[in-house]
Amino acid sequence: MEGICGRKGDRMIKKWYRVQKLKAIFVLALAVVFTNAVVSYSNTVQLIYNQQRMTSSYKVITQLESIQSTLKDTETAQRNYLITADADDFKIYVAAYQETNSKSQSLSKLTADNHQKQQWISLLKPKITNRLNILQQEIFLRQNQGFEAVRQRILSDKDNQSSQEIQQFIHEFLEIEQNLLQQGMQQSQVSSQKAIVTFFIAAIVDFVLVALLYDLLWRYIRQLQQTELALRQSENRLRAVIDAEPECIKLIAGDGTLLEINAEGLAMMEVESADVLIGKPIAAVIVPEYREAFADLHKSICQGNKGNLKFEIVGFKGTRRYIETHAVPLRNECDGTFIHLALMRDITQQKQAEQKIREQGLLLDVSTEGILVQNIHNQILFWNQGAERLYGWKAEEVVGKNVLQLLYKDSPQLEDAYLKVMNTGEWQGELDQLTKEGKVIIVESRWILIRDDNEQPKSILSVNTEITQQKQLEAQLLRSQRLESIGTLAGGIVHDLNNILSPILMSVQLLQKKLPDSQSQQILQTLENNVKRGANLLKQVLSFARGIEGKRTIVQIQPLMAEIEQIIAQTFPKSIICQADIPKNLWYVRGDITQIHQVLINLVVNARDAMPNGGILRITAENLVIGEHSAQINIDAKVGSYVAIVVTDTGMGMSSEVQQRIFEPFFTTKDVGKGTGLGLSTALGIVKNHGGFVNVCSQIGRGTQFTVYLPASTFRDTHLLSQELESVTGDG
Repeated sequence: MEGICGRKGDRMIKKWYRVQKLKAIFVLALAVVFTNAVVSYSNTVQLIYNQQRMTSSYKVITQLESIQSTLKDTETAQRNYLITADADDFKIYVAAYQETNSKSQSLSKLTADNHQKQQWISLLKPKITNRLNILQQEIFLRQNQGFEAVRQRILSDKDNQSSQEIQQFIHEFLEIEQNLLQQGMQQSQVSSQKAIVTFFIAAIVDFVLVALLYDLLWRYIRQLQQTELALRQSENRLRAVIDAEPECIKLIAGDGTLLEINAEGLAMMEVESADVLIGKPIAAVIVPEYREAFADLHKSICQGNKGNLKFEIVGFKGTRRYIETHAVPLRNECDGTFIHLALMRDITQQKQAEQKIREQGLLLDVSTEGILVQNIHNQILFWNQGAERLYGWKAEEVVGKNVLQLLYKDSPQLEDAYLKVMNTGEWQGELDQLTKEGKVIIVESRWILIRDDNEQPKSILSVNTEITQQKQLEAQLLRSQRLESIGTLAGGIVHDLNNILSPILMSVQLLQKKLPDSQSQQILQTLENNVKRGANLLKQVLSFARGIEGKRTIVQIQPLMAEIEQIIAQTFPKSIICQADIPKNLWYVRGDITQIHQVLINLVVNARDAMPNGGILRITAENLVIGEHSAQINIDAKVGSYVAIVVTDTGMGMSSEVQQRIFEPFFTTKDVGKGTGLGLSTALGIVKNHGGFVNVCSQIGRGTQFTVYLPASTFRDTHLLSQELESVTGDG
């Protein structure tokens, strides 16, 4: 791998040097061409400038010589006219005169761009003008005064001096211009030679550059040919690799048409040649309900994003397939846009398997039992909806977690269960488990060991059914049976004890009459009180054991509870706060008001004793209708209307073991001398005699709640009570 990376790095470095070399030569060529152009331009400009100077000097020289000649012709014509007075000579003079003025003006134009020459011309023109004026004056004298007057003027030195000054001035100007012309010719020759040398040098340099560029281009072309060959070979290898790929590979243009497809894709589309598909819209084979989703995916990919999609296609032979595509954008180097590169996989069998698993999962979820699968490392693999309802955890919360840490706190049956399921492949029994809220439940569990293909233990399937309520009902039934047996036994014992206490009480009463002294009376009174106390205790036991009934009437619970609240306020410690919630619309109850009063007194006294340091004592009541399902909350519960009286304290609470025994006669958790253990048992007997039942809920350190369910009175009883009340009101 390192060797491949090294060779790739060498190729990248060589390519970089090659590109830099081409750039350097290109820059050098541009510099040479630019230099040649600048030199050629400079030489050309110099040649043109010299040529213009030479042309200007030549024109000035020609014009000066012409002016000089014309001026001589003008003087000659003027002399001839002065001598002959011939009109033809005068015409020749006038023509020469005008031509001299015209050529003088032309000379000013030729030297307009040369300041120095303009100065020369500004000196020459007045002289020429002056000379022409002299000639004109002589013509005027000849015409008006005759030849003699003109002859004297011609012979004067002033006339000759004016002509000589002009000739001398023109001669000097011609010498200067001829010198300038000669210099221009020399400079033009030097510039021409320089241009020729520069041309040859530039030609040699250009030839060298052309040769160098030709060599580089030849090598570059060879390299391009080799690169093209390597690319063709690489393309063929890549095509072979792509065609060997067991998944479909597609290249899709921005407009949704197919650009490329491999052999597996052809097989998936059920065609033999790619020509059938290339250039055609890819959406044509997609099932209509998935086309919009695929169009959204394609749009996202062409914007430079990645994406996945599962959809269904129909082959050209009608075969339907589920496809999963992984799509990535591929940049088009030509215009910077993206095209769609898709890797598609046939997931038809996987989809069918998932559907089958989903159907099986639905069957498992329909089950009301908690079904879970754990591996041999106790990690949860499966958790059905029944388990969610049973334990309170959602599947996503528990999958992968340790089942021992999740459901078990201290369950001695676990070790035996694991040993048996590993040895025999199955186990069945009861387990104590925890819910999400921390509640302990009892489940009937069935374990089955699942093995892999090598017959090695793989996982354990557990089917759990909650039997907590069933176990509670069984415990209530056993407790009821035990209490019934204890009641029967207690009834017989009470009868015998009453027979024993009766003669003792009679004897005490006789002795009180025969022994009048105070000491005897005091002893006998103590004995009588203890005998009566024992009789009352036996009466209470008999009331519990046989359910002795008093007079039954229609009882209003609301005033009875108000009375209990008043007793609490007057007699209980101030550290106990009583909170009462007694609705005024409570139903009536048919029963013994004294016994119901006794039940409530027992409950609130027990609540007081459970809060030695104070607390909150809450008394509430409500109307309640128990249906078929709710009737299972207690073995004595029946369908019907009830008045539920709830007494709640924030005291010490009770353990589950104590709760199972609190209604047993003579069972008490109080200190010796502070309780007989008959209060709750008597209360339970009274409630049962009234057709009701009692539920208890307690937690250590958090308090206890007793709920007394008393059957509500029928409509007939309530109607009779209303009539009695009306009659009493009428009598009053």
